[in-house]
Order: sequence, then structure tokens, then C-alpha cells
Amino acid sequence: MDSDEDSYEMDSGNVSSGDDGGFEVDMDEVQPEPKADSDEYHYDVLTTEEIVQHQREIIDEVKTVIRLQSTVTRILLNHFKWDKEKLLEKYFDGNTDEFFRGAHVINPFSKPANANKQKNAKTNTAEECEICFSQLPSDSMAGLECGHRFCLTCWREYLTTKIITEGLGQSISCAAHGCDILVDDVTVMKLVTDNRVRIKYQQLITNSFVECNQLLRWCPSIDCTYAIKVSYVDSKPVRCKCGHNFCFVCGENWHDPVKCRWLKKWIKKCDDDSETSNWIAANTKECPKCNVTIEKDGGCNHMVCKNQNCKHDFCWVCLGSWEPHGSSWYNCNRYDEDEAKAARDAQEKFRSSLARYLHYYNRYMNHMQSLKFENKLYASVKHKMEEMQQHNMSWIEVQFLKKAVDILCQCRQTLMYTYVFAYYLKKNNQSMIFEDNQKDLESATETLSEYLERDITSENLADIKQKVQDKYRYCEKRCTVLLAHVHEGYEKDWWEYLE
Repeated sequence: MDSDEDSYEMDSGNVSSGDDGGFEVDMDEVQPEPKADSDEYHYDVLTTEEIVQHQREIIDEVKTVIRLQSTVTRILLNHFKWDKEKLLEKYFDGNTDEFFRGAHVINPFSKPANANKQKNAKTNTAEECEICFSQLPSDSMAGLECGHRFCLTCWREYLTTKIITEGLGQSISCAAHGCDILVDDVTVMKLVTDNRVRIKYQQLITNSFVECNQLLRWCPSIDCTYAIKVSYVDSKPVRCKCGHNFCFVCGENWHDPVKCRWLKKWIKKCDDDSETSNWIAANTKECPKCNVTIEKDGGCNHMVCKNQNCKHDFCWVCLGSWEPHGSSWYNCNRYDEDEAKAARDAQEKFRSSLARYLHYYNRYMNHMQSLKFENKLYASVKHKMEEMQQHNMSWIEVQFLKKAVDILCQCRQTLMYTYVFAYYLKKNNQSMIFEDNQKDLESATETLSEYLERDITSENLADIKQKVQDKYRYCEKRCTVLLAHVHEGYEKDWWEYLE
């Protein structure tokens, strides 16, 4: 289909956000402020409208250099994941045919001969649709620069299926069999009349732009429509307008001091059944004949495999056949040093691995659970702050309580991820210092938590203020010391890891 410049506006919903600095936010969604490095990481939070505008700005910037239509430029940019420098470098390499072919676009400087069918079709009285084989007037047909033409009805059904059923946006190819030329967005918007399909397509285009662009990332918070735009990619904390703090690189909650690589391994380890397998290995044995896993549920060592195709009788202790255990040459009681050591080492290795994992996992989950509970402290703290104001304290004077909960949640989150960091850490002198810092922070955090949950009453509101302030300042200091030590270790290459 012949097309000029883009003529439609991206339809996007309005997103509203409140000020997350006071108590008008949802208390269950409050997250601690991320601890940023000394070098500030600059980023912008974009609405859907700003994302679309940013997309157009990139297209216009590239268009001024390569002098192509917006629709073609958009497809080229998407092919190069919106890396305009890479696109321009490839474009000026010289092989334009290969450049456009790789992006599944017809070279506008050397159109194929069958593209003339579109011009000739205007003079013909009727054409045959290549899908339904109906003979229709030329004005009921449409096609791309590749020359393949179909009736408007077939086009709409094809595009609706691709958009609604398959969820495709930028990567819809020509409906002709074996043709990989991509359908541009202006053509889609002209052919599709169903508003529901058009809105879905626009959403897919915007989503593709964000997901392909390494300098953009959607906020991972549920139902949030904001995206974060950075000038360079780094594993740094960013805060969305919805209040959600996360790591720009991996999209997980901000996880200092552990790096993205190890957090990804940890999450996978927690999600899969690897540790279930360790438990099975530590607490069960396999039938020596058919290798079915068996758990001992009684005192008798005479085992009978329950596999219907096996029924093997064997000894639980030595795994040998049970038959000779009643004869004179029974050797189950005789210690074989080599065999026993191998079996004992294997069993102990499994048990030790499981115990070590559970040590770190339980503490990681405990802090995660505590963090969820302590986010709810904001509601009770609000009530206590109002109570304090009734005892001749100003609004400014009672803000120390909210500050205390902020720091408490930050410390909980940091502690949670220290156990992921420690799980993969090899023991050395620096790891011992890290564990001491971890212990100090954990002890102070528990004390602060107890102050806020139990010790504040209407009778001692004024007396507790200094106590809470001293403790949360100490917690903040210990958290800073711990993170500074870990970051110094990254810079000086102190840390060694267990793969």
C-alpha cells in the first residue's frame, strides 16, 4: 500500500500518580528508598505519551540523516533495537541491498519489478485476491511494496489474527507465503477498522519500542504504565513515580549488595526443585537393581522394592542382595574402608549442601517476611504520630517516626540480600569482616523493630523519641558501612565466589 508520513496519533491512557512523600500512599506498597552510590544515576520516568514522543524524536533524528519515510525508518530502528548509531553505521557501510534485506524492508532505491503491479492495478477493472481468489475491483485490494495484493477483507482478518491472537506488532510480515517483508504501522492502521484491534496494535508497538531499547525499561510494578529512561545502562537503583524501587538492569527490587548475576542464580535456585533433589539424596537410597528412589519408613533393614517390575530384595545398610545375609558368608558387618568412605562422603556432601542452603534461605525469607510486616508499620506509625500531636508535639517533631520506619525497611531489604551475597561467597578475611558488619546491622535492626512495634506507648511518647532517633541513626550508619565495604571489595576484587 502506498503510504506517506505517519498520520495517526498513538492512543494511550492517562496515568495518575500521587505524591509518595506523605501518608496519602498505599501503605502496603511502600518501599524503602534505594541507597544510591555517591555518583548519582540520572534517569527520567516517562508516561506512555512521553514514550511515544521519545520514539518519534528518535525517528525524526534518524530521518534527517538517511532521508527515508517514517514508516521505513521505524522498522529499521526496531531491527537494530533502536540503536541509532549502529543503524547509521550499517547504512553507510555501502551494501544497501543487504542492509534493507536484513531488516525485511524493500529497498526504496531499487524496488522489485513486481511492485509495478500496484501501479498497473489502478488501470485494471478487476484483480484476483491471492488468498480467497475472489475477483474484485482494484479499489477493494491492497498490497505492500513487494507487490503481493489481497482484498481488504483478507487483509483485515490476517492482521487481526496476528495482532489479537499472536500478539505481534512490529514483526507482522506480508500475508503472501514465503514473503518476509514487514507490514508498516501506517498500513496496518489504514487497513484495520476495528478500534479494539487498533488500540491493541498501538500498545504492542509502544511495548516493542520499550523492550527493544536498552535505554528504556518498563516499571515492573503491577498495573504501572510508566517506563524508566536512562542515558547509559548500569546496575543502579531507579524509583518510579508509582513508588516502586528496582534495579534498572534486571528489573528486580533493588538488591544491593548482591549483583544481578548472583541474584538471578539464587531466584532460579529457589524456584526450581534442585534442593528437593538434595533432600531426596540425603534421606533416601536407590534400589540397586532398578534405581527407583526408596525412603525407609521402618526399622527393618530388609527392603523389598515396590516397583512391580522389580520386587528386588536388598539390604538397606549395604545395598547388597538380601539372600546371603542369613548365610555363613554374610559380610554386611565387615567394614570396607574404601566403599564406606565413598558412600559416607557422598551422603555427607549432600547433607552439608542442603544444610548450608537452608541456613541462608531461611534467613533470606525471614527478612523478606519481616519487611512485608514492617511496611504495615506505616499505618500504625501514622496513628502514633497523630497521638503525639495531641501531646503538644508539632507535625515536624513527630516525623522522626516515619523516618525510623523508612530506615528499618531499608535495613531489612539490605539484610535480605546480604544472605544471597553470602551464600555464593567464598570464605576469606574480607568475608569475615562482611559477616561481622552483617551481624551488627542485624542486631541493631531487630532492636529498632522492637522499639517501633512494642515500646512506643501513649505514656512514653516523648521519652522514646531520643531512643528511636539514636537507634535508627545507628542502623543507617551500619548499613552504610556494610555496603561501602562490599563495594570496596568489588573495586579491589576481594570477593571470590562459589559457582
